[in-house]
Amino acid sequence: MTELSSLPNLGPVLIKELHRIHIRTAEELRAMGSEQAFLAVKVNDPSACLCKFYALEGAVRGIRWHALSPERKKELKNFLENHK
Repeated sequence: MTELSSLPNLGPVLIKELHRIHIRTAEELRAMGSEQAFLAVKVNDPSACLCKFYALEGAVRGIRWHALSPERKKELKNFLENHK
């Protein structure tokens, strides 16, 4: 099992938020996916923003969120707009 802290983009605050939704390992985060993880985090933190969503997606992919393609960022933004 891989610790969440080993993934890019995940600092102590976001890791604590993931723990609140019962995600404790990298494998659990990947299994849930960034979309569902973000929606679950947003229940506890209504102020969760698009950057946090990008951070989760980057963590799932094992890359810094800045390296996400413009196309993927647009898909995530559209997803978020459809789930307000």
